[in-house]
Amino acid sequence: MSSRSLNKVMLIGNLTKDPELRYTPSGAAVCSFRVATNRSWTPSDGGERREETEFHRIVSWNKLAELCSQLLVKGRKVYVEGRLQTRSWDTPEGEKKYMTEVVAEDMVVLDSRRAFEERGEAAAEEKEEAVVGPAVEEPETASTEAKTKETKEAKEETAASEKKDGKQKDKKEETSEQKEDDNGEIDVDDIPF
Repeated sequence: MSSRSLNKVMLIGNLTKDPELRYTPSGAAVCSFRVATNRSWTPSDGGERREETEFHRIVSWNKLAELCSQLLVKGRKVYVEGRLQTRSWDTPEGEKKYMTEVVAEDMVVLDSRRAFEERGEAAAEEKEEAVVGPAVEEPETASTEAKTKETKEAKEETAASEKKDGKQKDKKEETSEQKEDDNGEIDVDDIPF
């Protein structure tokens, strides 16, 4: 009788450092990186909300390894799906060591490169302003407000331009009416040159 089993891991978290790409002697690509995941909970005794972070070692192979090394950088949010694997080896001192890691079978980048770069710039500005003033707005909010402001300024400029054109048109009409009122006499001072 065969027994059923399942070894499946699904993680969503942020990279803690840039991935490392290496090649085996046979030429297979191996990429390793670490992903941090957070868990928060409230103790049953009603104390303050607590949070803990777990760090997971991820290993990917071949094409996926090359993709990971190209697309991932420290801080990016990523979804990783794979299986758990425990390796063991002997140290030169004769001690047995074990390491459990996730062998990635699928990886999806969850933030766009642009959003990631904006978040990185905002974080850098926030660090600079932390000493001097208040924190920086969220990048998406700031860009939306900037676009709204640009649109509002463009509308105001258009309205001012139309208003100015309207006044000039009114002046021209008044000038032509004055000329007609002067019994058909044209004053040389009224002719624009």
